[in-house]
Amino acid sequence: MSTAPTESFQVRLTASRPPRHRRAIVFCCDQNYLAFASHAAAQIASLVEKPAYDICICYGQQAVVLPESLAGLGIRLCHIDVGDVFDGLRLDKGKTHDVYLRIALPTAFAGEYDKILYLGSDIFIQGGDFNALLDIDVAPHCIASVRDNVQWRTPNRQNKRNTIKGIVPSAYFNAGIMLMDVHAYTEQELMRRCIEFGRARRQDLKRHDQNLYNAVLQDDWAEISPVWNWQYSWSTRLFAVFAYPNIIHFIGPAKPWKDQSGQFEPRFADSFARFIRTHFPDSKQVETGGRKLAPDSMKMTKMLIKHLISARKIARFLPRFPDELTVHR
Repeated sequence: MSTAPTESFQVRLTASRPPRHRRAIVFCCDQNYLAFASHAAAQIASLVEKPAYDICICYGQQAVVLPESLAGLGIRLCHIDVGDVFDGLRLDKGKTHDVYLRIALPTAFAGEYDKILYLGSDIFIQGGDFNALLDIDVAPHCIASVRDNVQWRTPNRQNKRNTIKGIVPSAYFNAGIMLMDVHAYTEQELMRRCIEFGRARRQDLKRHDQNLYNAVLQDDWAEISPVWNWQYSWSTRLFAVFAYPNIIHFIGPAKPWKDQSGQFEPRFADSFARFIRTHFPDSKQVETGGRKLAPDSMKMTKMLIKHLISARKIARFLPRFPDELTVHR
């Protein structure tokens, strides 16, 4: 067990095995999302024979149990105990302080990893060179991420759920995928700054740590290509066919494993269902109605119109990243 302090904050890490590399791809989840996190981990593991990174699944208050059938992936299970560090931060109804766990990752892994790629569990991996992504130099910043998709079309647009009273509007990133420079993150005391801001402005926050990161960093982050976090919504999903992103991120409450209306491509639910039947046979987490979106449905019509309106704006945004490893600092 190691203890990594950030001034008065104590974060304790207990892991199922020692680290094998100086870099890591990290998921944070509870047992409810373990199947989806491990599905993404298995997809990543299938991409390269000799990865230069560990794959970790981290949990906080609720322990997770990985099936023996997934032992071959070499996933490192990590318990991160933050004690009362997150007390005083805003929580949505039914949530625990584990929603802030990713804020503590660089502190927990300081001394073990130099780079951390945090990935949310609600994703689908289509490809990508993750070794190369983890090689990216984000200096002088401590985080590299993808701009929120509202700003793909209109760079200065501010989503009402993203804004905080008194904070100057700025470029805003989606925290579902983040590349973290551990040394810079800890040296700049980003965890402490986020927690202090979150406690002081608890009543003004409309999201969890995504709000905190953006309010505290205020443009002090590196921007990477949207192919690493294609925020899959009704206004971007058709463009994804041509961009063929490395990571599809199912933002919002609608998920392909709970798709009664048939709004998602069937391949997503099919992949999750096969994986869960094999490794989590007692789970009933994939529940779809078996429907497919009709070409003449109202939802499809609205989607086509939205894409037609957005096409030129998206066409201006995507060339900012001539390749998938382009970084804007």
